[in-house]
Amino acid sequence: MSGLKRREFIRMLGGAVTAWPLAAPAQQGMRRIGVLMAYEQSDREGQAFVAAFREGLEKLGWMESRNIRIDYRWATPGEPKSLQQFAKELVGLQPDLILSNNTPTTLALLEHTQTIPIIFAIVADPLGSRFVTSFARPGGHVTGFTNMEPTMAGKWPELLKEIAPRTTRVAMFFNPSTASYAEVYLDPFKAAAASLGLEPIAAPVRDMAELDILFSAQTREPNGGVIAMPDGFLSAHRSEITSMAVRYRLPAVYPYRFFADLGGLLSYGTDQSDNFRRAATYVDRILKGANPSDLPAQAPIKLELVINLKTAKILGIEVPLFLQQRADEIIE
Repeated sequence: MSGLKRREFIRMLGGAVTAWPLAAPAQQGMRRIGVLMAYEQSDREGQAFVAAFREGLEKLGWMESRNIRIDYRWATPGEPKSLQQFAKELVGLQPDLILSNNTPTTLALLEHTQTIPIIFAIVADPLGSRFVTSFARPGGHVTGFTNMEPTMAGKWPELLKEIAPRTTRVAMFFNPSTASYAEVYLDPFKAAAASLGLEPIAAPVRDMAELDILFSAQTREPNGGVIAMPDGFLSAHRSEITSMAVRYRLPAVYPYRFFADLGGLLSYGTDQSDNFRRAATYVDRILKGANPSDLPAQAPIKLELVINLKTAKILGIEVPLFLQQRADEIIE
């Protein structure tokens, strides 16, 4: 090798060596986040929730492929084996923290870690589920956001009675395998229904066939109605459920607006996307050194009432003007 070529080679090599350490901080600064969702990956609402989460992160300066890596796992509601498998996989990646969709995903994650911070986005009863020791001071490595506001479960039978005044009995349905927290909704529901002169019925259903049997039973006698509990299984089958209620001509109240969007008569409940955006603020704080035990579990701050007038017309229901005026949105 000539002297000139040798000098050029050494200079190039020196430049390369100098460049190597410059790339290291970017890799060292990359933080890792796990996300466990109780939805099929193709589910539009599930994708909307993680999009809201990413949007919240981006507003706080956390960008995928720049300073964070997000590993997603999508588990079918009501399939505990796949949920456990995906929870184990995420924990095995040793992320800085994990975003947990709901109660079943949080329970699954806790089977595999007692150290990695977990932020839940939609949990009905974090105290009863023993995820936190108190709302103000969670006390461990788990905190997050609830979808339960104290008056909500009592509001559903009230709204049902307002939109369908002839209703005399109402069944609240849920899947016990995905709604282990059912009593937190059933107790205020029963009390409110009784105060309105309604016969309250707790209706566990383990699959769509059992739900069909329930709806059929509610129509055998006149003036029956139904209420869907917040439940991952019911959310995953929202299209079939809203269609079934219309087919059986049952007035129905749902906990989330995507039921009303699909033809449900009326929905009242948490804006779930807002909870996922708020979860991003806790991710930001934990990645910057905050302890999950010091971050209070928070109740929902955004509730919405949506009425589907098209479905009301199909069911022969005349929606009172006062109820329409209270609605956040009317679907015509």
